[in-house]
Amino acid sequence: MSKKFNRTLVTAALPYANGPVHIGHLAGCYLPADIYVRYLRSVGNDVKFICGSDEHGVPITIKAKKEGITPQQVVDKYHKLMSDAFKEFGISFDIYSRTSSKTHHKTAADFFKVLYEKNSFTEQITEQYYDEEAKQFLADRYIVGTCPKCSNDNAYGDQCEKCGSSLNPTDLINPKSTLSGSKPVLKQTKNWFLPLDKLQPKIKEYIEQHKDWRSTVYGQCKSWLESGDGLQPRAMTRDLDWGVPVPVNGGEGKVLYVWFDAPIGYISATKDLLPNNWEDYWKKDDSRLIHFIGKDNIVFHCIIFPSMLMEHGEFILPDNVPANEFLNLEGEKISTSRNWAVWLHEYLNEFANMQDVLRYTLCSNAPETKDNDFTWKDFQTKNNSELVAILGNFINRTLVLTHKFYEGKVPAANKYTKEDLLILEELANAPDKISKSIEQFKFRDAISEFMNVARLGNKYLADTEPWKLIKTDEERVKTIMNIALQISTNIAILAEPFLPFTSVKLFQLLNLNPLKWVSSKQTNNIAAEHKINKDELLFAKVEDDIILKQLQKLEESKKNNQSTLKNVSEIKTETTFDDFSKMDIRTATILEAERVPKTEKLLKLTLDTGIDKRTVVSGIAQFYEPEKIIGQKVCLLANLAPRKIKGIESKGMILMAENTKGELCFVSPTNTEFNNGSEVK
Repeated sequence: MSKKFNRTLVTAALPYANGPVHIGHLAGCYLPADIYVRYLRSVGNDVKFICGSDEHGVPITIKAKKEGITPQQVVDKYHKLMSDAFKEFGISFDIYSRTSSKTHHKTAADFFKVLYEKNSFTEQITEQYYDEEAKQFLADRYIVGTCPKCSNDNAYGDQCEKCGSSLNPTDLINPKSTLSGSKPVLKQTKNWFLPLDKLQPKIKEYIEQHKDWRSTVYGQCKSWLESGDGLQPRAMTRDLDWGVPVPVNGGEGKVLYVWFDAPIGYISATKDLLPNNWEDYWKKDDSRLIHFIGKDNIVFHCIIFPSMLMEHGEFILPDNVPANEFLNLEGEKISTSRNWAVWLHEYLNEFANMQDVLRYTLCSNAPETKDNDFTWKDFQTKNNSELVAILGNFINRTLVLTHKFYEGKVPAANKYTKEDLLILEELANAPDKISKSIEQFKFRDAISEFMNVARLGNKYLADTEPWKLIKTDEERVKTIMNIALQISTNIAILAEPFLPFTSVKLFQLLNLNPLKWVSSKQTNNIAAEHKINKDELLFAKVEDDIILKQLQKLEESKKNNQSTLKNVSEIKTETTFDDFSKMDIRTATILEAERVPKTEKLLKLTLDTGIDKRTVVSGIAQFYEPEKIIGQKVCLLANLAPRKIKGIESKGMILMAENTKGELCFVSPTNTEFNNGSEVK
């Protein structure tokens, strides 16, 4: 039997305050969270919706250095931009806070001190990369190099964004500082580590209790726990000058690690919202904590933050983490650096009063179980063929006919036919179908069920044709129009979580005060003789020229990026012929290929090198199906030191080229007369 909760705390991932919000953020996290919270409010649950700007991330300091301003100026600018955009889009946070606040600094520092006093941390003297030119220790994101697992040349010191692997800076091949471009040196420093290896049994037990989580979430957690040597200690402090100062002796010149600091932002924001009873939501057993995030933040919300909460001992643990996959744009990965994105603040300016069109499109196409794609053509189709042609058409016809036949007054139903009763039964059952999907975090299914109510109304009017029947059976038309108005009223109720602006407008047209979810299970929500307002169109068609303009805008970004890429490709550290001559690059042929279990990016390849047959693990699974590359000629760095990847010994590295779309293609000989094992010189 599922546990009964008396209150729910919903958090949405704290966005970095170093840039605006784009549709990938909305689809991955903020929109599903908002739909869920609006639904819980409508059914009468005690729910609080928490978010805020993450203002201590290293990307913010990088942004500040690039723009020649202070980190505080960066976060002030983007905090307001994001906060305003979220509000205008209808994301109904109870509070949108920020981690630079005094409340947050004190809360995070106090949390650290509790763990420190309980001896939860281990103090370690480690070697950390230091930039001798910039004269400072380098945070993970200030170091880039070659990923040892997929050979991506632009992996960060904490994570490779191409293959998703978690890294330590010392794992990188050929590391360099992003501050000066020079090769950093290792220098000793002291930091405080959370011993995740010792906590692994507790974390594993916690994860095992949540097999009902989305398969992506549960699977990724299991992979972290079971791969290689399992969890490893992770530093919770950093040698930086921007963030929450480490509040213990010896912590001078150090700040809390951003992934220690940021999730505590949920707690500090709740304190600001509810200074007198915030603990009810964080410390009582009958409270439920739900994190809405993107899949790139799973490990932090399912392993690291729960570990912190366990060690503290006073807080409840996340009950669910319904992480979404990624949303692509026009077939390509969204990229803020390449300006390949649809920015929320720009959309709100260019598509005035059309928030619900984007909400509908993103929810209908939500990347809940796999990566999905946003296209402007699909946006146009969703608007014109569904919102306008189905939902808008039904409401418009109902209101127009009510004014035409009854001067805007709701007619009384007199006698129901068998078909009428079936329609009313289906209308009364719709809320439970939608509720079930929302409560299971299946928002795509939920919005589909919602639109089915509009389809129900459209079909009912099309089948009964009251505009014709009025000439022969006026009493029958009264019943038909009464039912159509009941459907319209229930649509206004059911629309609120998904399309809040449309819901408000529809209630205004019906001249009703907003109703709660429980009323949607009834079929008599609008009384006979009630006077409705004049009809207005809920949605307008999106013409081809509007879509063309958006596509041209993206094409312009692509052209600008291609020009930029030419410059970026030239920025390489100088090497010598002697260094190059040490590399033994040879031609080879792929004999076998298969996916590496529990990974999305890796393929296990068996190669014929002309000298031997060897195994190479390559991060190309998102670009090539295994069966389609058997027989492919490749170039292989044959004398690369062997390395274990996901328990498989990989001997060498396949050479790949990357195009402007971020797609990988084989570097291979075009002359078929080349034998395997031929040297590349």
